[in-house]
Amino acid sequence: MSETVVLLHGIWMPALVMGLLAKRLQRCGYRTVVFGYPSLTQSLENNAEQLAGCIREQSDATVHLVGHSLGGLVILQALQKHPDLVEGRIVLLGSPVRGSVVAKRLHRYSGLRWMLGRSADSGLLGDGPAWQGHLPLGVIAGNRPLGIGRLIGGLAGENDGTVTVAETHLENASSSIRVHVTHTGLLVSCEVANEVCSFLKDGHFCQL
Repeated sequence: MSETVVLLHGIWMPALVMGLLAKRLQRCGYRTVVFGYPSLTQSLENNAEQLAGCIREQSDATVHLVGHSLGGLVILQALQKHPDLVEGRIVLLGSPVRGSVVAKRLHRYSGLRWMLGRSADSGLLGDGPAWQGHLPLGVIAGNRPLGIGRLIGGLAGENDGTVTVAETHLENASSSIRVHVTHTGLLVSCEVANEVCSFLKDGHFCQL
């Protein structure tokens, strides 16, 4: 059976930002599908249901999932409701599974809440979906602190400029690593792409 990787972008981003990573995964032998979703105008739950529909369309393949930032929360929400949705492996890139300090600070001011849209309904403020650990799941966190976090008061501890390493910690994850890149850099780094390929293929990262 063929293997397909479905990739999800983060908040404020169009689907095309996943293009470079998708091409690199294709070189690893995977068919790729980039799932675009309205990160501001639809809730996490609605986007997760749309993702489930997209995955079911790949019925002739083993499906793996790769999500950047908010995309990782969409994946977790879909799998929380549909535990048997996929049989493959999952990689989360800089996903704030424990909530986002940046999102909480923006949400604090009514004039800035539009920047979060309906993505603030669940997940980004710390009430995201749980993970039961029923599939191999790897977490990659960036720790180069350049990004929006500096503009809104700074972030404590290791961070990628937008999400802290601590915010990416997921209970029951199979493994996790840190790469010296920014939040956006997770999408363009050759090292990250190699690590994703390694985990999807063998269930472990190159670093480990």
